[in-house]
Formats: sequence, structure tokens, C-alpha cells
Amino acid sequence: VAGLSAGAAMAVVLGRTYPEVFAAVGVHSGLPYRAAHDVGSAFAAMKGSAARTTTADTLVPTIVFHGDRDHTVSVANGAAVIAQIGHAGVAVNKTRQETGTAAGGRSFTRTDYSDASGQVVVGDWRVHGGGHAWMGGSANGSYTDPQGPDASAEMLRFFLQHVRPA
Repeated sequence: VAGLSAGAAMAVVLGRTYPEVFAAVGVHSGLPYRAAHDVGSAFAAMKGSAARTTTADTLVPTIVFHGDRDHTVSVANGAAVIAQIGHAGVAVNKTRQETGTAAGGRSFTRTDYSDASGQVVVGDWRVHGGGHAWMGGSANGSYTDPQGPDASAEMLRFFLQHVRPA
């Protein structure tokens, strides 16, 4: 399950409340689990000032995309999603960090975190100069950034690594 903004927050909720249903979660410019409980706390969370006290009960593999110039949902929220996952009772370690430039011109930093078996269970993509838009989307779309790395392709790649048996 994946989403952008409020849809990303919903994807987090679905992954956390139904880990037996969802093999992986894609969070693009979203909020961590239980960051808000009403409209006021949602706006505070979007700005990065919400208290985040919950941790994940189980590890659901998660990939996070967030632009570091997102003025709608603070990039601190992407870090908070990852921090919650990092406390799921499963040891995860940073196993790869790379910087690069997408075909469209935006630079990014990609960090992978793996479990003890070496399986990447958390992917963190910080898009430098990116705002509140789906990275790699069509220039004809709304809330898309064709200059960023292709979030759709990267999420699909990540999801295919976490397919559950039928």
C-alpha cells in the first residue's frame, strides 16, 4: 500500500494496523503513525511539531520518499516514520547510503536499512530541493515533480522484494 500526503498517512495506518495483510508500505511525504488525533494536531504534525511516542509493534517493510523543501509536510515526518520502524523489536542497520542525481536533475540521498538476514526492510529517499509532490511524476499531472527520482518505479522495486506467499 502506498500514498502521498494524507494518503501516505493512511498507508502507514493500514500497514501498522493490518501487518498480516500488507507486505510493505510506501510513504511519500506523509506522517508517522498516530502523529495526529484531530485537525489541529494534524496541522501541527504536518509542520513537524507533533509528539511522536508510538513505536511499531511489528516491522512492516517501508519505503519513504520526502522532499527536503516540502513546505506542506515537514521532512522531519519522513525521519519519524523511519524512527518508529526502527523500534519494532527487529534489529535494523544502515547497510547502504548513496547520493545521486535523477534523470530529471534533482539530487537525492538514498539510505537502506537491512535486517539480520541482509534483507532491505527500510528505504529512505530524501530528494534535495523537492517539495510536496510525487517524485518522478508527469509534468502534466498535479502534485508531481518530473525532476525527482521515479518514486513509482522505486516503490514497485521495493514492493517486489517483499511479496508474501499466496
